[in-house]
Amino acid sequence: MDVVIAGGHGNVARRLARLLVGRGDRVRGLIRKPEHAEDLRADGSEPVLCDLEAVGPAEVAAAIEGADAVVFAAGAGPGSGAEGKLTIDRDGAVKLLEAAQSAGVPRYVMISSVGAENPPDGDDVFSVYLRAKAGADAALSASDREWTIVRPGMLTDDPGTGRARIQTEPIRDQVARDDVAAALAAMLHEPRTAGLTVYVVGGEEPIDQALAELL
Repeated sequence: MDVVIAGGHGNVARRLARLLVGRGDRVRGLIRKPEHAEDLRADGSEPVLCDLEAVGPAEVAAAIEGADAVVFAAGAGPGSGAEGKLTIDRDGAVKLLEAAQSAGVPRYVMISSVGAENPPDGDDVFSVYLRAKAGADAALSASDREWTIVRPGMLTDDPGTGRARIQTEPIRDQVARDDVAAALAAMLHEPRTAGLTVYVVGGEEPIDQALAELL
């Protein structure tokens, strides 16, 4: 499978890239800082300089040309203000969707957030972030792509266990970034997850088994 990850230098993105490369997939990572290229090469993926904020859908379409799937793993980051949440977490995701449609990329996996199912109305940055995620999710789920929306719980840097709880009902709990990446890799290779919004938190079942039971 040929996979392009937007936000390719992110913590979950790099973990996912290493897993996919280990499975024999081709992975390209969209980055906006040239200095991140060597990190991606070290992971076995191919860096592609493409700033989702700065370029248009046509340029993004050119960057993902030939891919079987795209993963939206980009984010404005913890230090950004409300405006960044809208221009990256919402508009960047929608731009990637338009590019996928233009380039004929059938599969789109969105890394969203728990809370996006019922975002608050406040003006604080986190409320704006959840509304941005909700807007991106709504655009994707209304599209003609083979989409999957993944809403992980609170992310930690704890070592992955290879186990998780995966369900379609909202759930709040912690989950290791390692295990989110493993769940994403499994979903990318499972066509039956298309059309689903799923929640991923720490759990007791092996990830492949948890996914199989969900399906």
